[in-house]
Amino acid sequence: MKRGLLIIDRGSREQEVRDELDDISARVRQGGGYQYCGYCFLEVLPPFIKEGVAKSLKDGLDQLTIVPYFLYPGRKVKAAVTDVMRLQSSTRAKFLVTRPMSMHKTMIDLVNRRIAAALDGDGTPEGEVDVLIVGHGSKDPNARMAIEYVAGGLRPRYRNVSYCFLEMEKPDIAQGIEACRRDGPRVLVVVFYFLHEGAHVKRDIYEDLNPALEKAGLAKVLITKHIGADAMMVDLVLERAMEVENANKKRPVD
Repeated sequence: MKRGLLIIDRGSREQEVRDELDDISARVRQGGGYQYCGYCFLEVLPPFIKEGVAKSLKDGLDQLTIVPYFLYPGRKVKAAVTDVMRLQSSTRAKFLVTRPMSMHKTMIDLVNRRIAAALDGDGTPEGEVDVLIVGHGSKDPNARMAIEYVAGGLRPRYRNVSYCFLEMEKPDIAQGIEACRRDGPRVLVVVFYFLHEGAHVKRDIYEDLNPALEKAGLAKVLITKHIGADAMMVDLVLERAMEVENANKKRPVD
């Protein structure tokens, strides 16, 4: 059976996003033994979903596993799944859709790795470190559940763990930094909870973060790398794919 995998990302104009997705696709293809592995975008710029599916299927795949590559369950994920499943009737290939990257222990472990890298050489014990996770924000209530899941998984390790949002939700970045200031952290680690080095990570966050930090006057602030093309993300994509592929094998044949 010829198998393929298609990652659906939100989309970005930044070349770094494509570079990261190229890297992840290549490693997923090798790790999962797929005949094809690529990506497409829900919005912003092509390749869009229709183009991504067409490219995936041109070599005659029997099965295409579709991965909504999002950190939050919500409207974007639903839109991506709806768009891709409209194309199922036009092909003989079987479409399988995975869960997004949210609500999984890997995300807790990956964020902890980012925090540890930021603290490397600092010498501050974990129990004296405060953490502020900066997420994108969403109008869908399930998105907050996903970031709370990560924050909750980190709280046993650190003195305080809180979160804030770049847009659409409260607390915003200024409110998040002010709340941290009131707690009087010895060291504050700010986590960029974003998949890619897109415009949000490169520019947008700093427009709010820098003035908030200047106003707060905290003693020491460390900023983590974004999630990126981490090996743990590759493993999570493969795990999500295996979940639906194994479940499909167990289904009775009509």
